[in-house]
Amino acid sequence: MSSRSLRRRLHHGDVDGKRKEHFDSSGLDSLSEPLLADDDYTENKKICTLEDLWDDERKRAQFHWTFIFSNIIAQWAQWLANVVLGSGSIIGRLLSFPYSALNLPNNRILPPSLSPLQEERVRHLRQRLEVPFDGSKAEHQDALKQLWKLAYPNRELPSLKSELWKEMGWQGSDPSTDFRGGGFISLENLIFFAKTYPDSFQRLLNKQDGIRADWEYPFAVAGINISFMLAKMLDLQAGNPSSLSGICFLKLLEEDEMAFDNLFCVAFQMMDAQWLAKRATYMEFNDVLKFTRAQLERELALEDISSVKDLPAYSMLR
Repeated sequence: MSSRSLRRRLHHGDVDGKRKEHFDSSGLDSLSEPLLADDDYTENKKICTLEDLWDDERKRAQFHWTFIFSNIIAQWAQWLANVVLGSGSIIGRLLSFPYSALNLPNNRILPPSLSPLQEERVRHLRQRLEVPFDGSKAEHQDALKQLWKLAYPNRELPSLKSELWKEMGWQGSDPSTDFRGGGFISLENLIFFAKTYPDSFQRLLNKQDGIRADWEYPFAVAGINISFMLAKMLDLQAGNPSSLSGICFLKLLEEDEMAFDNLFCVAFQMMDAQWLAKRATYMEFNDVLKFTRAQLERELALEDISSVKDLPAYSMLR
């Protein structure tokens, strides 16, 4: 049996072999859950009790007071850094960016004020994230066709429901059924990847690098999961990102309106490199994606990163 036949027999609920990998994405209807997660997610949620509600109230109160005191400390640290120590010293630089030291509950930190340009670009990005894929819309159908032409410029375009779509890494003959985890933006990300970095796109699509596994990850579906992962990692469901990665991303977004799409390409290339390094198979996709997220978070937090092109992993794109 060929590796392609083996891949077609696998279903998204069994990717990690444990059927228990979930992400919460409240606030973005189109990003309801990652595609390769358990279909029984909603059935396994805990029932909220009165005690749970009281705990939530206590947590909100603690968060409120922590936020107030953190703001006071942050302002004092900023004043001390600028007036007493000066911004040129090592200690001054540390104190001049108090967000990295003042963690709030749930690994959140104080969000900075956004410039008008950042506000506009964050708003536009959130609008893109909220668009679900709709296979009945001509615009979305045309985008799928465009992706095929970019992926296989010398091949005939198949119908929107065809077994040929599986060769691109969709899980069935109808790609529209695979978008519930990522929305229309994930298709836009794939198209951007194919147009902006065609060599890297083709290498990953055709699995040209390294020694590949018998059970490879499906290319297109992997892209949907990467889009979902980035939206969660960058805290884009929030009105104002308050995760460290999200705050670092704001600076990239100010420099590049397409920073999310460029970061998608970097993350995809990084994921494939980790896949090869770990000699992973299809069943280990979620583990590789978690490792990719951790590595990307570390790179975003590096000093002197003002654009996606400054990330060390960007050099892997060709």
